[in-house]
Order: sequence, then C-alpha cells, then structure tokens
Amino acid sequence: MLVALMPGDGIGPEVIAQARRVLDALAIQGLAFEEGLVGGAAYKAVGHPLPPETLDLGRRADAILFGAVGDPDCDNFERHLRPEQAILGIRKALGLFANLRPAKLFKELADASALRPEVATQIDMVIVRELNGDVYFGEKGHRKTASGQREGYDVMSYNEDEVRRIARVGFETARARKGKLCSVDKANVLETSQLWRDVMIETAKDYPDIELTHMYVDNAAMQLVRNPGQFDVIVTGNLFGDILSDQASMCAGSIGMLPSAALDSSKKGLYEPIHGSAPDIAGQGKANPLATILSAAMMLRYSLGQPEAADRIEAAVAAALANGARSPDLGGSMTTEQMGDAVLTVL
Repeated sequence: MLVALMPGDGIGPEVIAQARRVLDALAIQGLAFEEGLVGGAAYKAVGHPLPPETLDLGRRADAILFGAVGDPDCDNFERHLRPEQAILGIRKALGLFANLRPAKLFKELADASALRPEVATQIDMVIVRELNGDVYFGEKGHRKTASGQREGYDVMSYNEDEVRRIARVGFETARARKGKLCSVDKANVLETSQLWRDVMIETAKDYPDIELTHMYVDNAAMQLVRNPGQFDVIVTGNLFGDILSDQASMCAGSIGMLPSAALDSSKKGLYEPIHGSAPDIAGQGKANPLATILSAAMMLRYSLGQPEAADRIEAAVAAALANGARSPDLGGSMTTEQMGDAVLTVL
C-alpha cells in the first residue's frame, strides 16, 4: 500500500510529520510512503504548484495524505500558478468528487467551542460536499461591460449526473449513520439549486429507508449554530459546502481538529486537515496536528482497508485530549511535537 505524502506549505510539513509518526507507530505491514512537492513549495523548487511528478505520484498511490497549500509570497501570481491551484488540479485530475467532512465535538473540548456547551455537545455530523463542479470549476474571467466598466464573472453550474453521484454518496453515508440526510441548496433563487433539489428528490426513490429533508443555505448556516443536533448528514454543492464545513469546525471547537476525505468512485482518496497553511505560525511549533492525524485515520478506514488501525488512532486522540493535551488553538501551550507525543504515548 503506497501513501503519497504531500506536505505543501506553511504548517503542512509540521502536521504531516506528526501523522507520519503515528502511522509508523502502528507498524502496518506493507505500508510504504513517498513524498511529493506541491503548492508554493513546489513552485519555488520547480516553477509550478503541481509538477507532473507529483501528479503521477498521486495516480500511482493508493491514497494521498495532504498537508496544506498557500503562500503569501505567491499571492500576486497569475491564478494558474497560485499554490491553491494544486489541490484543485489534483481533485480534477483524479476525479475526487466527494468530500467527507465529519464534525464531532470531543466532550473534553466543550469549552473550546464558540457555542454554549449544552449546544456544542450535540454536534455529530458529516458534511458531504461536491468537489468537482460549481463556481470553482465553471467558466470564469474578466470582461468589460457595455459602459466600459471592469466586470468579473464565475459561472455556477451542475449537470444531473454530477448531482446524482454526490447524492448517492450522501444517501449511503446517511445509511451508515442515523438515516437522516439534509440537502442544502438555494433553490428559491438559483436555477442550479433547483436542478440540485429535483435530482435529490428523484434519487431519494432509491433510498426509501433514508429521511430526506431540504434546507436553504442561509437557514442551514443559522441552524448550525442554533440547533446543530438536528443534523446527521448534510449534502451540498462545492461553494456552500466550503463555507458550512468551516463553520461547523468552529462550532466543534477548533478548525485544527477536523479531518476530511476527498474520494473518487472507487474510494481512492486524498486526506487532509480542513485548516489552511497558517503562514503566520509556520515553523513555530504552534500548529495542532490532530486534524491531520485524524485524516490519517480516515485514510486507513476508507482507502486502505484498515478500520481497526483507524479506530486505534481515533481512540488515542480522544484519550490524549482526556489526559489534558492542548495546543494553543485549544487554549493550551503544547507544541506540535508534544501533541504528537501525547497521541503516541496512548498508542
């Protein structure tokens, strides 16, 4: 089993290093690693954020463990050379269309949530986000209006096959949990969302055991802070999913705690923490590696067929928190390496 490690920029190398320590400690037979350059680090080394060698590694690997991309030095580059284009390029090239973002509050972190503890402790959901469509991949550009003004445009679009395949991931995810699926859209305003809702309703006929509900995205954002316990699985498009999953992470205590998976139709995936590259703290040992360690657990469960090892990692993270492990984002002072040590001690 080959795992491609892509640390990337900022705190990416720091958190990937701790996840690698945890994976090594499990001593899984046949597990091998190979590292690839990506993001701003790749541009500075070879002149492109996603070199052909890295993309080839991603294709050869059974799974990808990704750090983060984003470098202030590259902010003024042409769009196709910016670090963020690397992750978009990998998702498109490998057909990684389904993003799973679990959001669950560890009871030990109730005081770290922006919500009242009695509300925060209800959080236990998975957000299923479509990754290959929407405004991120639609036609875009700049043009001049008839009056000569500059105008930017980004086209939002989905076809029914794109909606149907992510709908099935949502229904299957709900079937493995509590059987409740909430589809989030903006069908009262957007034609794209009306098609989304129509296809969700059509697909629901194949899943009579799943309770399907619909919610407009603005209401969903409000309900996430008002009554998060009502949600089990949320399925939504690329743009709305990007926003709602980050909101859910702060409700669950810290953006440094939540893992994610981006899967293709065969469950090959790219696994990454949902936080960014955090260049302001890079190299200072302040980054929380737990989201990356939990992403490694998701990788073992979904792509590498190692559910028992995944369970061990998740249990070790919970125990480390119960033992008082806290990085700065959780109100503590432990370094990135010390947080990794805390998990390894339990393992």
